[in-house]
Amino acid sequence: MRNLVKYAGIGLLVLGLAACDQKKDEATGSNGTTASQSAQNVTLMDGKLSFSLPAGMSDKSGKLGNQTTNMHVYADETGARAVIVIAGDATSEGLDVLAQRLEQQQRNRDPQLQVVSDKAITLKDQPAQRLDSVVSANNQTSWSSVILAKVDGKLLTLQITLPGDNQQQAQSDADSIVQSITLK
Repeated sequence: MRNLVKYAGIGLLVLGLAACDQKKDEATGSNGTTASQSAQNVTLMDGKLSFSLPAGMSDKSGKLGNQTTNMHVYADETGARAVIVIAGDATSEGLDVLAQRLEQQQRNRDPQLQVVSDKAITLKDQPAQRLDSVVSANNQTSWSSVILAKVDGKLLTLQITLPGDNQQQAQSDADSIVQSITLK
C-alpha cells in the first residue's frame, strides 16, 4: 500500500507540475497537428490490461527520469490530460477499502477535494472500484477518475486526469477511457 501511495503521489506531482506549465505552452501557440492525433490502443502487463488512449496523447513514461517499469504515463503535449498506470504489489485488501484510504489521503493533501462518486464497477466481467473527484488549485480545476482493480492478485491503479473547467465533458472523456479498459 505504501508503494501505491508513493506512486500516486508521484503521479499527482507530475500532473501538478504539468498543470502549472500549461499556461506557458498555450501562450507559445501550437498548431495542434502531431503524429499522435489519432486514438491508439495501449496494452500493458503482458497483455492483461488494455485500453484506448484518446487522440493527442502519447507515452511520456521515459520523460520522467523514473527507472521503475511498473508506472506508465501517457499525456498530451501540455500535460493537462494524462493517464497514469501503476502496477502495484499484491494485496488482499478489498478494492472499496483501498479506494476509501486513497480518498482520505487525497483529502489530507488537498482539503478542496470534491468527491463526485466512489463506486464498484465491472470492467469486462472483472470487478473494479472507481473514484471520481474534482480538485481546484491555483485557479485551475482538474477532473480525476481513479480505477482500482486486481490483476493476478496485484493492485492495478489507473488514474485519468483531465481539465475540469467543463466537468460534464471531462466526465464523458474519462468514461470513454474507462469503458475501453479490458482486464484479463
